[in-house]
Amino acid sequence: MTGYYPEGKLITAPENTAALQSLSSLTEAYHEKRILEGRAIVCDSSHNLIVDLGVMKGIIPREEGAIGIREGTVRDIAVISRVNRPVCFVITDFRKNDAGKPIAILSRRQAQERCMREYVSQLLPGDIIEAKITHLDSFGAFADIGCGIVSLIPIDAISVSRIEHPRERFAVGMEIRAIVRSFDGGRISLSHKELLGTWEENVKRFEIGETVAGIIRSVEDYGAFVELTPNLAGLAEMKEHIAPGQQASVYIKNIIPSRMKIKLIIIDTFEYDYRPGVPEYFMESGHLDRFRYSPAVSEKVIETVFSSGEEEGCYLQKCL
Repeated sequence: MTGYYPEGKLITAPENTAALQSLSSLTEAYHEKRILEGRAIVCDSSHNLIVDLGVMKGIIPREEGAIGIREGTVRDIAVISRVNRPVCFVITDFRKNDAGKPIAILSRRQAQERCMREYVSQLLPGDIIEAKITHLDSFGAFADIGCGIVSLIPIDAISVSRIEHPRERFAVGMEIRAIVRSFDGGRISLSHKELLGTWEENVKRFEIGETVAGIIRSVEDYGAFVELTPNLAGLAEMKEHIAPGQQASVYIKNIIPSRMKIKLIIIDTFEYDYRPGVPEYFMESGHLDRFRYSPAVSEKVIETVFSSGEEEGCYLQKCL
């Protein structure tokens, strides 16, 4: 296993488990300056993380817990929240504790700095990468893109179909794919919707005359928008007693590619405790310079352009 991955990906890898089997294998990893992973089991009163290394305990001193802790630009919650979760680290020393037992001194910060230098700084807008959802907020989803380095997927970049909250698409701990959207002061912003397929790719799943499942996303005076897939919604004729968030059975009345329209009739609605599943991607790796959502015959052009400027990456969404 090579490269840099979101935390939790490396912990079960054969080379990682082999390194935690003995003092000699940990010593070898120390000399080779390898990045390893272990589970943080305690955060002490000084906010040092205690890590289970199998044959011994390791300690990540507070200031080594993450990039920015030492400088005061990152809050201690970045360390505290790692308890009972995998953490990446490099071994910086071996010492003995008060009982005379060996203990490893670890640095998560150094692992993150290497990840930033050798991986994150090399990314370009349009690169498709692995990510892991770490937490959700009303304005977007935060995802680990490598060694605990977190980037934001703004809510409007999660899918074409609009949602009220990222929890409608993601759950904490979910492994996803994302696309590098842009750079802002050294921070990477991510997008997701371009990987969920074009209008045409999504509409191929449906035929006129079918009755299918959907989710009511909004109710307007002229009808209700019903999501058929995360990147595809249709307009249904108005029906009484419907509300956003309800599941719906809808009849597909017509599909009009030139106008990117799907006309629907709501057959029935019901309440449902929806839990998001792992997204289905039309593209999972590689690079995109541009993504055209609208079909070639459409009167409207909806396109995302990813480009790299001299200093910062750019993200442009066009709707013509």
